[in-house]
Amino acid sequence: MAVRATPGYECAMRAYVGVGTNLGSRWAWLALAARGLRATPGVALVRGSRVWDSAPLGPPQPRYLNAVLELETGLPPRALLSALKAVERLAGRRRDVRWGARTLDLDLLLLGDQIVVERGLTVPHRELGARRFALQPLAELCGERVVPGTGRSVSELLAAAPAWELREVGAYPV
Repeated sequence: MAVRATPGYECAMRAYVGVGTNLGSRWAWLALAARGLRATPGVALVRGSRVWDSAPLGPPQPRYLNAVLELETGLPPRALLSALKAVERLAGRRRDVRWGARTLDLDLLLLGDQIVVERGLTVPHRELGARRFALQPLAELCGERVVPGTGRSVSELLAAAPAWELREVGAYPV
């Protein structure tokens, strides 16, 4: 699939998006995330990690399915974030409670070698090193990739991450 670069962004770069869901038909929400991103101009879905079942973070709530999607995109960071939020809205995502249950959560983990710190957008994701449920599937796709600003690879961050209950449950429904 060809990637249409956004003016001012001549070359596409790899982006990694964390996908989480713990409400309703979780496998259907994972599939919707892939379809929604495939349909986004300037974005190509490269592949998905395996899917992992994990304990929730935050208030009492159902368990999560977590995975990572690898994208190729020419979109600038803010435009890619907007595209992720649009896909969340397709899934009926509501933001009532911080770290609360959700139909679909899409987090921009990495975008090429960029470091972005803006209001409402931090890349690499600011909690990445502490979230084994994001690092485990990310390591499947790009374990040797150095996370910008850390000097450490994804695999090194995973090895140092706090323990977290994770169980592999299948292939990503792409």
